[in-house]
Amino acid sequence: MIGRKTNRRKTESRLKRLKVPKLGGAWRKAWQLVIVPALIVVVVFGAFAGMRFVLDRPVRKLVVEGTFQRVTPIQVEAAVAQGIGRGFLSLDLAALRARVRHIDWVDRVNVGRAWPDTLIVRVTEHQAAARWGENGLLNVRGELFADHAQHALPELPILDGPDGSEQEVARRYLAVRGPLADADLKLESLSMDERGAWRIVLDGGHEIRLGRRDVDDRLQRFFSVVAPTLAGEWQRVQYVDLRYTNGFAVGWAEPERTPQKLAEASGHMDRG
Repeated sequence: MIGRKTNRRKTESRLKRLKVPKLGGAWRKAWQLVIVPALIVVVVFGAFAGMRFVLDRPVRKLVVEGTFQRVTPIQVEAAVAQGIGRGFLSLDLAALRARVRHIDWVDRVNVGRAWPDTLIVRVTEHQAAARWGENGLLNVRGELFADHAQHALPELPILDGPDGSEQEVARRYLAVRGPLADADLKLESLSMDERGAWRIVLDGGHEIRLGRRDVDDRLQRFFSVVAPTLAGEWQRVQYVDLRYTNGFAVGWAEPERTPQKLAEASGHMDRG
């Protein structure tokens, strides 16, 4: 009995010397920093998913808005028909917008939702400013938006140039359109060739040769000097050549006045 008590006392003294860690504080911090935020996220996500499930009802109405001349609402409806089978909140608006943008003559598209079950599509058409080559069309920003236009639009002037020069040629056209109208002249075509030389053809076939150098200065000379000088003579003019350092040459329909004589009196020929 004495030996057993002695061993028990030794064991109890050893246990007293052992330091058992207190885990209460660590668990409390873990609960505050990790578990509670995770539970909040789960609750919020569950509430959102449940609300989305309740509110994500089918689209029952489609409203198409815009001023339509070349595009029809039926084309817009057909473009979005395959993309509205999903719920009201699950719609991929970017994909629907891309579908409508593929329609010819569509410039800008805005797609939005109207609670509780309506999809609204607003369409803006391109405004054609000129024809490009044989079948292309340029908008007012100088962008080629149709390569093979079905509508000829003969009332628009024809612009032409090397591949990739659409915006440069369009900018030149927009710059001369107003001054030509002020001079009571109508543009039939404006072109830039592979060398960068510019040529204007007026309504009636009168050709204006500008060359490829100092084009702005030559245009200024045309509007300030040539157009007023020939105001009553355009019916007899075949061409005006502005590729001279200090003047211009006129080619007449009548043989008695030759372009060579007028060119010699107007300065030296500049082939650029």
